[in-house]
Amino acid sequence: MAQRFILNGTSYHGAGAIQEIATEVKSRGFKKAFVCSDPDLVKFGVTAKVLKVLDDNGFPYELYSNIKPNPTIENVQTGVEAFKNAGTDYLIAIGGGSSMDTAKAIGIIINNPEFADVRSLEGVADTKKPAVPIIAVPTTAGTAAEVTINYVITDAEKNRKMVCVDPHDIPVVAVVDPDMMSSMPKGLTAATGMDALTHAIEGYITAGAWELSDMFHLKAIEIIAKSLRGAVDNTPEGREGMALGQYIAGMGFSNVGLGIVHSMAHPLGALYDTPHGVANAIILPTGMEYNAPCTGEKYRDIAKAMGVEGTEKMTQDEYRKAAIDAVKKLAADVGIPSDLKDIVKPEDISFLAQSAYDDACRPGNPRETSVEEITKLYESLI
Repeated sequence: MAQRFILNGTSYHGAGAIQEIATEVKSRGFKKAFVCSDPDLVKFGVTAKVLKVLDDNGFPYELYSNIKPNPTIENVQTGVEAFKNAGTDYLIAIGGGSSMDTAKAIGIIINNPEFADVRSLEGVADTKKPAVPIIAVPTTAGTAAEVTINYVITDAEKNRKMVCVDPHDIPVVAVVDPDMMSSMPKGLTAATGMDALTHAIEGYITAGAWELSDMFHLKAIEIIAKSLRGAVDNTPEGREGMALGQYIAGMGFSNVGLGIVHSMAHPLGALYDTPHGVANAIILPTGMEYNAPCTGEKYRDIAKAMGVEGTEKMTQDEYRKAAIDAVKKLAADVGIPSDLKDIVKPEDISFLAQSAYDDACRPGNPRETSVEEITKLYESLI
């Protein structure tokens, strides 16, 4: 069977990389940018770092910031209209997954107007044309939306997240500059970092995993395990490591899928507006325990990548437990809660379980599951 692998055409990495935006705009002949960034990044001057590059080079732009932490259909719809009215010809997405996901949906709809109904993009949409060109500038080290073919939009009316998968949405340029992440507070750094680790671990054990994706995911686990604590403490080395580690994880999982940790996390964001990284971080150890019987020797590799010593001499039970314990320890060290007691209401569990089962990430899980089993997993966490 042929395996498909899709990555950015161009990516820049390292401190000061945002200066290369000018290089790309000039070389591609872009005229006017539609800049998508969330209100907090605008308020605290993070977006301004990129706008200064545009201003210094005389590049015109329109700023759009009607973007929620879990972006909604309405955010996309108003963005599409604003893009049309602004006379822009490319997008710059500045932020975490929210800004980049919004930009992807806008870019797809502009060039594929038959998908103006945002709900029609859910799943694998049969779009015909690439999105409006996107330059993606992440400000969090977690989602890796700058290198993935996925985006997630919340259907606020139905309290659910729509996972959209489309090779046409991948940004043409990714600019991964750790300086853009230096102002992230500790809690957000921890949550997005654990999201990146979840991408790497789920991507490594997902049903679609193969040698090329395994290479990315194992290296990502290793870098994240070494870097996240430092990133939370805002060390340059930690920031640099997480910027790279989360991108490497994205290169892998975008092409092979995820599993039930993500499918269980998505409904929490839709129903309670729970930050995606926090939801993933809390659920990950439980998901790993559930999936362990269907992972062969992969948890030995995960434990070793997490820095556990002596894995070669461990039994299967020992290295599986060691991998899970290493994830729990990292999560605890960076301040992630250990359960969902303060998030999930017991009366919502049946809705959450059905939503998780219906989620686009669930089929990639290495272990076959059911609504009943997912219900038990939620219950074990409250």
